[in-house]
Amino acid sequence: MSDFQQTALQLAAQQQSPEWLAGLREQGASTWGEASWPTRKTENWKYLSLAPLQQYQQLGWSNAPDSHALDEVEQLQLDATRLVFINGRFSTEHSSSLPAEVVRFGAADAEQRALISQHLGKVVDSERHLFAALSNAWAADGVLVHVPRGVRLEKPLYVVNISTPQRTPVAASQRLLVVLEDNAQAELIEHYASDAHAQNGFVNSLTEVVVGQNAQVQHYRINLEQEDLLHVGGVHVNLQRDARFHGFTLAQGSRLKRIDYQVNMLGEGAHLDLNGIYLPRNRQVIDYHTNVEHCVPHCTSNEVFRGIIGDAAKAVFNGRIHIHPQAQKTLAELSNKNLLTSRTAEINTKPELEIYADDVRCAHGATISQLDETSLYYLQSRGVSHTDAITMLSFGFINELLNQVPEQAVQDYLRPRLVSLFGQASEMVGQIGYE
Repeated sequence: MSDFQQTALQLAAQQQSPEWLAGLREQGASTWGEASWPTRKTENWKYLSLAPLQQYQQLGWSNAPDSHALDEVEQLQLDATRLVFINGRFSTEHSSSLPAEVVRFGAADAEQRALISQHLGKVVDSERHLFAALSNAWAADGVLVHVPRGVRLEKPLYVVNISTPQRTPVAASQRLLVVLEDNAQAELIEHYASDAHAQNGFVNSLTEVVVGQNAQVQHYRINLEQEDLLHVGGVHVNLQRDARFHGFTLAQGSRLKRIDYQVNMLGEGAHLDLNGIYLPRNRQVIDYHTNVEHCVPHCTSNEVFRGIIGDAAKAVFNGRIHIHPQAQKTLAELSNKNLLTSRTAEINTKPELEIYADDVRCAHGATISQLDETSLYYLQSRGVSHTDAITMLSFGFINELLNQVPEQAVQDYLRPRLVSLFGQASEMVGQIGYE
């Protein structure tokens, strides 16, 4: 057992949680403690070092102080039900009144507790996903979204997770369980943010989504924390017959950031759309792993991920599509394109197809490129500054995916921040040596 595994188990023992979650916590702690700690020889962690976590010899839980990061979050002008967690603790003051379909674990009634127990920790495979086991061991509070048969969630659900500056390292465990019955619909936005000087923090987040027959989910995951924060997260989805999951994810890098998407096609006619953007810079790292299990016939999936890696940053993308023997008539596509804006930026990309059926249509591809010097010259010859030219070309690389975001408020929130980010990055280009 590694030092961090021991530290995390000690922290779990200090945490108070409802008695009805004891079984899940014990199972998670057992799996976490017995698991082998990932190294560079572990295939799924080959290009991402967990050394920043090993530096935490002690971790604690926060008392959830107030946060100036709410000023930033409130700029997302969205008519939504908002739940705010600060350093993993629920903030009643900054959250909305909850509709009947949304409840915190601690406030769940007997029927809701039974539903949580039925699905929590069941969508994710904690034997395969190590930090899901830790999330189970830390399970104390979370959010249940239960949309009954034929019901559409009246407003989007906006779950805000904020990290604030701490003198000593603190942990935050975020848990979201979404259960849509047949023909239900919901829109959910997960937003991870931080104060400007937040550090000494580790966020372990896990979202599980159960989508019933002919139900539909629109899901967003936005990670814009400061680079000193460590984050490991996952979104795990079960799709039943004719269910649809539309996902969009955008993330900056940090000293350690890993995000997994696991989608299980369990019913015929299920469909997945997943678009992603990652934007590490400075010396940040980011690692996206996606895995789509086509278990039954007549399912479709489409994944498009684009990354812009600047300065001395490092990105990892691993996209796997697994076609089971009985999954005939599958249509699955995966595209990963990367733009390196400096000579010291690095990307490791690995799209995978594993096919055991013979009547399928599958395609995957990955590209790595640098800014086109001819395009830069053309823009500069028309009076555009070198910095603005880089910003324009970088923004154009991801603009197609931003235009496909169906929630206009999310587009309006992200665009000025990305323009500012590219502007800051382009000022570093000359210093890094990409001219």
